Amino acid sequence: MTPQTWFITGSSRGFGRSLAIAALEAGDQVVATARRPEQLTDLVERYGDKVLTVALDVTDAAAASAAFDAARDRFGRVDVVVNNAGYANVAPVETAPQDDFRRQFETNFWGVYHVSKAALPLLKAQGGGTVVQFSSIGGRVGGSPGLGSYQAAKFAIDGLTRVLAAETAPFGIRYLVVEPSGFATDWAGASMEIQDVPPEYRATVGAFTDRARGSRTAGDPDRAAGILVRAVKRDRLPGHLPLGADAARMALDHARQQITEAEAWQAVSVSADFGSAYPVELPAYAE
Repeated sequence: MTPQTWFITGSSRGFGRSLAIAALEAGDQVVATARRPEQLTDLVERYGDKVLTVALDVTDAAAASAAFDAARDRFGRVDVVVNNAGYANVAPVETAPQDDFRRQFETNFWGVYHVSKAALPLLKAQGGGTVVQFSSIGGRVGGSPGLGSYQAAKFAIDGLTRVLAAETAPFGIRYLVVEPSGFATDWAGASMEIQDVPPEYRATVGAFTDRARGSRTAGDPDRAAGILVRAVKRDRLPGHLPLGADAARMALDHARQQITEAEAWQAVSVSADFGSAYPVELPAYAE
């Protein structure tokens, strides 16, 4: 099988580093990006010219385009683009500093936008490729107290990716949205800032923070990376892939709840159209 070239954001740690190593171990080539590329020198020492390290702040659109130019100049093409870079700070929406809320969104959504957009000319010119967007299971089910900016960005990534998939299908570009639950990365560690939690939010935001910092995460990022490398090499991909036992359970529970609710309200929904029976009884549990 011809080696593939991967372009991975946030390669210095967590999922990004695990995925870079898994791809390299599979015989592929990697463009490993990070804000501080000196953190990637060990990958070059270990894998030599199969690795290209590039400085990239994903909030900089021009830097994203330049990074793809460098990738093309070195390897000729990019087969897999992985939008992995991101972080979360915790605070109630009501009291979270607006500038911090925006900064998180700049990285977690606009970074994905910049990199995805910068990748398209190259992917189109070479006749296709795969874009892997790291979301979270929270980006499907939502509702984690304290993660307003982070989860809003993950929902936005899903919406953007669905549109991209429809727009670029004729060009042979595929998309996979990855939805992990808790994994043994630094996501809830030193990279997460927990801001002031007012007393009235202790039962919600405070409880979430205690769980995030106090629980043992079950997910192995190296296993997840291995799964993704194998999955991307298949002819067909799922649109969304929950990773981890909690993610699988939450995805199924959420889907069942959505179906139950949509069915219960179906007659009410239909009654809003001209020519449909109106009014109709609301479901009994509505009161």
